[in-house]
Parts: sequence; C-alpha cells; structure tokens
Amino acid sequence: MTEIITIENLTKVYDDTRVVDNLTLSVKKGEIFGFLGPNGAGKSTSINMMVGLLTPTSGTVKIETKEGQSRASIGICPQEIILWQHLTCYENLMMMGKMYEVEKSILKERIPEILQKLQLTDKKDEQIHNLSGGMKRRMNIAMATIHDPEILVLDEPSEGLDPQSRRLLWEYIKDEKKSGKTIILTTHLLDEADMLSDTIAIIDHGQLLKMDTPENLKKSIGEGDILEIELQDMTKELPLKLEQLDDITTIKVDDNHLTIRLLDAITKLPDIIHIIEDEKLNLNDISIRQNTLEDVFIELTGRALREN
Repeated sequence: MTEIITIENLTKVYDDTRVVDNLTLSVKKGEIFGFLGPNGAGKSTSINMMVGLLTPTSGTVKIETKEGQSRASIGICPQEIILWQHLTCYENLMMMGKMYEVEKSILKERIPEILQKLQLTDKKDEQIHNLSGGMKRRMNIAMATIHDPEILVLDEPSEGLDPQSRRLLWEYIKDEKKSGKTIILTTHLLDEADMLSDTIAIIDHGQLLKMDTPENLKKSIGEGDILEIELQDMTKELPLKLEQLDDITTIKVDDNHLTIRLLDAITKLPDIIHIIEDEKLNLNDISIRQNTLEDVFIELTGRALREN
C-alpha cells in the first residue's frame, strides 16, 4: 500500500513553545489513520499542517493525490459545527458543492445519496437551526464529503452522539473507506479508534510515541489478561502476597482498586481470591478483560486520554 501523506521532521513553534516537535510519519492510501493524543498534545496543529491550513516552522508535508496538494482533494470535518443555520440541509450541501466547483448535475445525484446514508433524507428541506445536535453533526460530515475528496479528515466526529447515531456514523466512515478514501480520524473514544483504524499514531507533547496497528499496540504492552479487582479496603501485604504467584506480570494499586496483568486470569483466579480471603478483605467487584488501547495510552503517557 502506497503512502498518500508523508511528513518529515514537522515542527511548529509558537513563541518558545514547540507544539509539534520533529514529527515524522506516513499515512497509507485507502487506510483509516487514527490520531490519538491528550488535549494539548499537538494533534490539531499537526493535522492543520498536514492539510495545508497552517504553515510549519520547519519540516515537510508531501501529499500524493490525483490533484497533488490541491485542497479540493481534502475534506475536513472540524469538531465545531460549521453550517449555514438558516439554509436547509439540501441548500447547505449545494452551496458547499458549488464552492468546490462540483457540477450541478453531479450534486443533484450526490446530495440525495449522502442524505440517505446519513439518514437525513426526511430533513432535506429542514433549516439547520431546527435540527437536533446529532443531526447537525451528521450534516457536518456530509459537508466534508460533498466534493468526493480523496482524503477525509474527521476531528472528533462522534463527540456528543448517542450510541445509535455513533453506529450510523461508523458505518458511513467504513463506506467512505470502501469507496477508496483515506481517512484521518481523531477521537477520544478509544473503542472507536480500535474498531475503525487500520493504523494508530499516539502523540504527546508534540512527539510521536508509537505508531502501529491497534492489535500490535495492544500486544506491545504484554500478552495475557487484565484482572480488575475492587475491594472495600486494602492491606499493604496483599500486593506483596499476590506478586508471589506465578505468571503475574504487574500489579498496580489505586486506593482499593487492583489492576493485575497476568497470563491466564481464569486459572489464577481461585488462588487470588484465596489470598484476598486470607487477608480478611471484602471483595466488591471483579472483572477480566483483554488489553485495550486505553491501557496502551496510559502505559505511554502516564494518563488516560481524557485527562488534561
């Protein structure tokens, strides 16, 4: 798979602050590229430089599309809702299409298709200010795709959506990928990034920490299971005794909460419960899960994605 975007040593400095620091990565043609980082990590600045909305302090961006680095080859869906409030859905899309110089005959075919895919057909003649927040967000995405761009940038597209609307949006994104688009996705929803992304880049403080497939990222912090245990109280001895068990990789203690990484949680669970009972501790909750992108993120940055 060939690269459609290649950036090398991309840097942006404001005053004496390096918002993006020598960022080097590539995005493959036809993939969904997840871009993850906490608030202030430099994601938006990096993307704005990638698509030509912001001039780098140094470094290069190379875009290999049919139209070169023409902005017509890129569609951008910002996190903010940017729509003409007193125009209808149809009029908004027609106006945006004309701005991209799409032929009217093509727009007349494309607009109904997009509205149908985003379940907005019955709102075609409704003014934007009368729509719900979820409908406006779907319209925001429709506006970004009306000119059929080769590269689609989605900045927090699911923010504030209910689960049903989120699933609808995910299907639309998958459909856009099937049509050959390259999609850059920023999101705080790690299940969204995991489900949709072919490649994920994690950045913090303007630097690339790791880039790989979701599966490889999860494998990178260890094989096996994660056991979450919530107790009513805790003793200093409990983690020390649990560490003596075979096949336990790490134990993290947060107040009365234990996070244990181990090879086979089902096999070791009776021994772990027996030790808890010996310590005369009360168990509130217990769960077993696999590694998630949240675990990867915390491992790399020391904090959860939504923490500032």
